[in-house]
Amino acid sequence: MKKQHIKICILALLIGQVFSCDTVKRVHEGELLLTENEVFIDEKKDNSETTENLLYQHPNRKFFGTPLRLHLYNTARPNRDSIFDAWLEAKPQRHERLKRRYSQKQVDNLRRSAIGFNNWLKETGEPPVIISEVKAKKSVNRLEAYYINNGWFNAEAHYKIIEAGEKRASIKYDVNTGTGYLIDSITETIKSPKVASIYDRYKEESFIKSNEQYKTANFDDERSRISSRLRNSGVYHFNQDYITFEIDTIGTNKKVNVGLTIQNRPIRDHDSIKRVPFDVYTIRDVNIVTDYTYENRGKPFQDSTFFNGYKFYSYGKMKHQPKAIVDAVFIKPGDVFRDEDMINTYRHLKELRTFRYPHIEVTERLDNTITDTILLTPLKKFSLGFSTDVSTSNIQTLGFSLNPSLLMRNIFRGAETLEIAGKGSIGSSKDNNSQTDAFFDIIEYGIDFRLTIPRFFSPFYTKHLIPKYMSPTTNISLAMTSQTNIGLDKQTFGGVFNYNWAPNKTVVNRLEVFNIQYVQNLNVDAYFDVYQNSYESLNNIAHDVNYIGPDEDLGIPDQADEFIAYATTVPPPPEFTDDEYNTVNSISERKNRLTENNLILSASWNVTVNERTSLFDEDYSIFRFKIEPAGNLLNLSANLLNLKQDDEGRNTLFDVAYSQFVKTEIEYIKHWDLGKKNVFAFRSFLGVAVPYGNSNSIPFSKSFFAGGPNDNRAWTAYSLGPGSSQSTDEFNEANLKLAFNAEQRFHIFDKFYGAVFVDVGNIWNAWDNVTDEGATFTGLKSLEDLAVGSGFGLRYDFSFFVFRFDIGFKTHDPAYDKENRWFQEYNFSNAVYNIGINYPF
Repeated sequence: MKKQHIKICILALLIGQVFSCDTVKRVHEGELLLTENEVFIDEKKDNSETTENLLYQHPNRKFFGTPLRLHLYNTARPNRDSIFDAWLEAKPQRHERLKRRYSQKQVDNLRRSAIGFNNWLKETGEPPVIISEVKAKKSVNRLEAYYINNGWFNAEAHYKIIEAGEKRASIKYDVNTGTGYLIDSITETIKSPKVASIYDRYKEESFIKSNEQYKTANFDDERSRISSRLRNSGVYHFNQDYITFEIDTIGTNKKVNVGLTIQNRPIRDHDSIKRVPFDVYTIRDVNIVTDYTYENRGKPFQDSTFFNGYKFYSYGKMKHQPKAIVDAVFIKPGDVFRDEDMINTYRHLKELRTFRYPHIEVTERLDNTITDTILLTPLKKFSLGFSTDVSTSNIQTLGFSLNPSLLMRNIFRGAETLEIAGKGSIGSSKDNNSQTDAFFDIIEYGIDFRLTIPRFFSPFYTKHLIPKYMSPTTNISLAMTSQTNIGLDKQTFGGVFNYNWAPNKTVVNRLEVFNIQYVQNLNVDAYFDVYQNSYESLNNIAHDVNYIGPDEDLGIPDQADEFIAYATTVPPPPEFTDDEYNTVNSISERKNRLTENNLILSASWNVTVNERTSLFDEDYSIFRFKIEPAGNLLNLSANLLNLKQDDEGRNTLFDVAYSQFVKTEIEYIKHWDLGKKNVFAFRSFLGVAVPYGNSNSIPFSKSFFAGGPNDNRAWTAYSLGPGSSQSTDEFNEANLKLAFNAEQRFHIFDKFYGAVFVDVGNIWNAWDNVTDEGATFTGLKSLEDLAVGSGFGLRYDFSFFVFRFDIGFKTHDPAYDKENRWFQEYNFSNAVYNIGINYPF
């Protein structure tokens, strides 16, 4: 054993030596490989990303302490084509022999392959970073400029190259900041009285404040703030160039006196320029051309109308209701000019999805008024879409789908859009073993109607509650799908009526006035063919109690149903143990719930608060809340509608017992940007659905499940829970869910990223008809049944999406006895491999 340890140490030393030599393989004599940058600010080491970004040169990137891409680059030959040609001609007969054996074309392909692989090594790798004194000096200048711009006017920086032997060296940067300068007095010189009045009104918002340290960025922000305030207060001709700052530090004892000057407006008069005070402009007229094209310009208008102070014109017959367009226009006759009104008008007109990007022409008049002409070019009224898909899955060997769609714009002349989407697919079932059945035995088809109205469609006046700047929209949809030879075969009908609005840039609301779903199972006799694990459990119990012979199996569906009816009598048959009786009873309850038809009439409110400012923002939070009550309206109307009751005493509509429940979901996501493309992400989720009144359980479509690539990645989807039950069902679901996810994301090289993660969570049954103690949430003690998964993953960023591969290991499995739950299956053979698109949260 001792000799084996010595051999391992020797091998490790040899590998380290090889890598060490390989690092400087492409570094020429007289050159130095940059191994490290060290920055000291006032003799204190600074490792911040801000400081690192100021440097022009950085060492080769490392992965777990090793410059892998540098080693990859060094593996490539400098001139692979010359080397291959030299090898080919090294022996007189080699070229001819290869050509006779493989042909000249194959020899050329071999040459291209060798060169191509060599080029791939170069492109994927990273060349050695050679120390450049020119770049080091530029880094010093940038360090000094950074600290000067942040108030350390006497900052000085120096660099020193520290050689480490074997063509390696590091660079040490020393920055002496000196004393920071503080803002002292602030004086304003504003020539235009109206500008001075507006400035005084918003003066408290200034980014420049006395007794705060000088920062150049604050002056840029202040210049932008003043300009924005003035242009949003009617000062049409103003821009930032009219604002200047004078900085005085002479004899001020490390203080900065600031002088702000806002000049008058310059106007050219023949060969001279005179300055006049700025004035406030108002909107005189707003003209809207509804069918503008470049070819129509200059032609006379054929149609016009006047609505709420706006003038509408059309080269042909006007095809748009003025009210719908006015709802998207924020420029109002009689108001002062405001930049933000122009921006909101552009954005909201684009959101109508009826016009191309609008153009606004501004005409200035002598009486300090403005006429705006909004030129709208309609998009084509009809747009056709078409997509196809070829797929395979765990239920079909091969599948084809066809998805046509038709988009109709301005369908009711109010900028509404109607989309009709169809779906048709066929597939070959993996369970199709009969030669008499058609090869394509899976059929699915459906149609979906979606109407979008760019305002609230309501009999009540809502503009005082939800003004138009909140982008209110109404969505109405109707859908129908039918499936054959998929599960229990289903027909699904659905309808949704909802409102959407955004009070500000971070908050989005969605109010579903009603959401109706009707699911009809067409082939309930196939239940035990689909849920085979339940059938096997039932069949085993039938053998144990001698209900069938040892060489027999329960017939599907009749004999299996008869056995369930026999086993669940009260009192239970004496040959059944309590566990066997409970198992059969559980199978019976689950079968009844999954095979019964569902009628769900619900309403919901969903609010999302998203603090993310852009796609590149990695320091933000997202909060989501949803509440969904269902069945209350039908329950209140039961007597009025004289609804019939089924055998269980439940009210029915169209012979279907409607569902009654309340469902709530709360989710919080937080990202922390740790710098250097490292992000720590966290998510928490709580969901609960409580049945009551007309229901004692939650429909399958409204239940929660755990596991999968976007949940607990150590378990496949639907395989985790409920609770500590050792369920063998194909689909595990429940009405209470708790989940926590934490993930450290880091950059490896180029577009490759890595991650390590921990996922915690589970599902339970609560306040429903499930009696299995292991599957039921009974209080805080049930939190012992939280499942813990951990693992790592690799991501590749394609810019427009991220390809994700994760490996999850069962770290704490509640399906085991309490003393055996940790690390029982923590190995690659029991790991779960997940593939996903984009990040899980």
